[in-house]
Amino acid sequence: MALKILDSCTDCDMCEPECPNLAISYSKKGTVINPDLCTECVGYYDQPTCISVCPIDCIITDPERVESPEFLLKKFETLVLQDKI
Repeated sequence: MALKILDSCTDCDMCEPECPNLAISYSKKGTVINPDLCTECVGYYDQPTCISVCPIDCIITDPERVESPEFLLKKFETLVLQDKI
């Protein structure tokens, strides 16, 4: 599953530098996660680092983007092969 940042985010800049996939960025809407790049840190870490560093717990699993661990690993492998991260 890709992750999602809730509107309660304060744009504190804790999560963006932690993302190994460069999936987190800033927009006029605030801090966002690109679901096409988010692998929930599969291929890098045991747990999503953005969730672990978020001081207000505003990063959740996106209910509209349910992805299995196998799919996340495949996405990671595809991103690495395409050198997108």
